[in-house]
Amino acid sequence: MIEKKATKELIAKVGRDKVFCDREYLLSYSYDATGLEFLPDAVVFAESDEDVAATIAFCREHSVPLVPRGAGVGYSGGALAVQGGVVLVFTRMNRILRLDRENSLAVVEPGVITSDLQAAAEKAGLFYPPDPASLKTSTIGGNIAENAGGPRCFKYGVTANYVLGLEAFLMSGEKVRLGAETIKNVAGYDLKSLLIGSEGTLAVVTRATLRLLPLPPQRRLFRVDFSSLAAGARFVQRVIRAHVQPSVLEFMDRSSLQAVYAYQGLPLDERLQAAVLVEIDGSPAEVADREALFEKTVAEAGPLGRERAETFAEQEALWETRRAISPAIAGLKPKKINEDIVVPAGRIPEIVEAIAALAVELGLCIVLFGHFGDGNIHTNLMVDPADAEEMKKVDLALDRIFRRVVEVGGTISGEHGIGLSKKPFMHYQFSPAELELFRNIKRAFDPDNLLNPGKIF
Repeated sequence: MIEKKATKELIAKVGRDKVFCDREYLLSYSYDATGLEFLPDAVVFAESDEDVAATIAFCREHSVPLVPRGAGVGYSGGALAVQGGVVLVFTRMNRILRLDRENSLAVVEPGVITSDLQAAAEKAGLFYPPDPASLKTSTIGGNIAENAGGPRCFKYGVTANYVLGLEAFLMSGEKVRLGAETIKNVAGYDLKSLLIGSEGTLAVVTRATLRLLPLPPQRRLFRVDFSSLAAGARFVQRVIRAHVQPSVLEFMDRSSLQAVYAYQGLPLDERLQAAVLVEIDGSPAEVADREALFEKTVAEAGPLGRERAETFAEQEALWETRRAISPAIAGLKPKKINEDIVVPAGRIPEIVEAIAALAVELGLCIVLFGHFGDGNIHTNLMVDPADAEEMKKVDLALDRIFRRVVEVGGTISGEHGIGLSKKPFMHYQFSPAELELFRNIKRAFDPDNLLNPGKIF
């Protein structure tokens, strides 16, 4: 709890128009997409490096926890003030400071919205590939904190693949500049990469230098429907083995499609059990060659149906189903537990069928969709927290799912991070020695455990 006298000191350091302790502000920044709530003691809206430095100095002097926060759309609880303290919000630090065509890079503040950066890059004939589902609201700082991914990860990789450099403040108050404006850089320890995906537990990022690519001149989008879950999952493998090299390889199961069609007021073919979205991009010649390989793969798979979208409007119409899944399934049960497991691509059919069988065995509603091209299966358990028996089954299901994922060489999180929600399962993937190594790294950066405490471990 921050005393009133200390609050006045924080206001004096940062500015009255940037520090808020009113209950409505505290409530507004007490939750994220997990639905968990923890009330902070104060909310600070940083507008400059000086504001960040002043807030860090205050927290260090008063031994107050500090929680960096972007848009608050995370699914792991990483931006929650579990021990109270100050929530440091970066939505006002939202400038694209530099868009460099010659060197194909952008320098941005952490509060820049992902889709805004993409739009600015495209106007310059450039391309920022990372595209989390929350790209219209999520911030670059949040993406860096969680090492966010998205549908295009299969071809283009995750946020870490595009971060050339970072500026960040340590809890000691020192400012560090990590990385460079070059693609190659092997000088010293790679501390830049250590901060990416650290969920705001090691340092406070205030600036990022991001790599941009040439904008692909052409795109094609396809939807292929199947009459069984297994056939859809196997088709993903067929596309990978056929060297189609799609930029997007997305999967939707029967329950997600059923929810979306009901949400949109559309009839659903009773035979439809799975759908796969495939996007191909590149030069006209590349797209034509890959489309030929893809059409051959489709013919061999014997699908229930297929659609092809060439124009932007046609592509948006196909994407609408995928983008509507989250709001659509929200109506199935009062709460959504959204897991983002990843398995080796060759194990996808096995794991998908195992989870579907588990749902039947336990009588749970489990919705599967996600970025199957890179093995990222979004596993959504739709539950009623007021139903004690159902929640016991959920605990059992999660335990079995995470154990199985690790057994086949996978990971318990591909893009959402650990935060609070996956802390209980870290020991499945990491040994005691590895977890202690993580803790030692945390101590080296933040010896007083003030920066986003209570997360990951």
